Amino acid sequence: MPSPSSPHFGARPGAGAYSNAAEVAAALQGRAERVLPEAVSVVRHYAMLLETQIKANASGRPGPNVITGDYRRSWTHEVHVSGDVVTGVVGTNKPQARRLEYGFIGPDSLGRIYDQPPYPHVGPAVETVRPLFVEALGQIADGQ
Repeated sequence: MPSPSSPHFGARPGAGAYSNAAEVAAALQGRAERVLPEAVSVVRHYAMLLETQIKANASGRPGPNVITGDYRRSWTHEVHVSGDVVTGVVGTNKPQARRLEYGFIGPDSLGRIYDQPPYPHVGPAVETVRPLFVEALGQIADGQ
């Protein structure tokens, strides 16, 4: 039977409730303040690593051959932070990027006919870097 001072069955008379909610809240706040800078660092590192891997893959077969190096040099990366969101962008402004990655069959806008095979270099780079990036993010989430 619950006692008048405690609603829990079998509780000792006069037993009170203890809460460490303030300690837990402080620990969570401290962890939250460390996560964003760690995430920015990880995203920056792996965006740079992805850019480097794409450039390496775009240095000859099975990727595209290097003629002048202009296409390879065009790859860049940026990291953006907006509130608590971190975004890494790796890309190029060269129009031949899609054709090199996926190939192209058919006429272009000038009527020239192409049968260009794909030379994948971005997809393989993403597949190489992705597991490393996911593992690094997992370590941040685990507090390591």
